[in-house]
Amino acid sequence: MQQEDQNQSFNIELPEEISNGVYSNLAVVMHSQCEFVLDFVRLLPGKQSAKVHSRVIMTPDNIKRLVRVLQQNIYTYEQECGPIVLPEEGQNPNEAFPQGQA
Repeated sequence: MQQEDQNQSFNIELPEEISNGVYSNLAVVMHSQCEFVLDFVRLLPGKQSAKVHSRVIMTPDNIKRLVRVLQQNIYTYEQECGPIVLPEEGQNPNEAFPQGQA
């Protein structure tokens, strides 16, 4: 039965008002036992505050699926375009972002 679910096809609609996307240069990630909350923020130079422009709430199993597909896409991107080098590489990963942010 699970195999049947994976082979189902469906249409995904992308409304015009969403199709341009939302730019974010900071993500704040929080979680509870039942869900993960991802707040996407746009920080502007010289500003002391920022607004959340988009919030996505996902179940733990779906957030794990998202992480896997992101890892696959990063791998493919780096094979095609070269490695993504982060300025904080070489640091403790927990020092790169304030707690709860990624």
